[in-house]
Amino acid sequence: MKQSSTLFLKIAVFIIGIPVLALCIFWLPWLATKDAEAHPETAYLQYPFLIGTYITVTPFFIALYQSLKLLSYIDQNKVFSELSVRALNYIKYCAITISTLIVVGIISGFILIAGEGEDITGFISLGLMLIFASMVIAIFVTVLQRLLQKVVDIKSENDLIV
Repeated sequence: MKQSSTLFLKIAVFIIGIPVLALCIFWLPWLATKDAEAHPETAYLQYPFLIGTYITVTPFFIALYQSLKLLSYIDQNKVFSELSVRALNYIKYCAITISTLIVVGIISGFILIAGEGEDITGFISLGLMLIFASMVIAIFVTVLQRLLQKVVDIKSENDLIV
């Protein structure tokens, strides 16, 4: 298969990843510092927020890397292989991990901030949207992985017969 057939998808993965990386490096620390200055009573949450965000974004970048690997397998005509199934498996677990970490973040944020009398509805609604999006991705990848595994099994049976 021509490499140009997946070039658009590879570019899309980079277009998704580079801004998120830039936001994590430049905008997020600035935002945390600005919020700590504006709300000195919750300034102690600046570093736990940054650490939690960086831990949550790590599976995101792992999933993007696995997506690039999957696209390279497609380029190499290895799409119907265990390597592709394994890449989809990693993407699925990354999406589930992201959802789990966001749930933990929402619960801990609720515990830490709700006692302060702060309004956290935006915090919770953003978290719920991210949880929904990553769970949709996890379910879609699970269905795709099962289908691909069946194709790989049929292909291996046919290789044994011939």
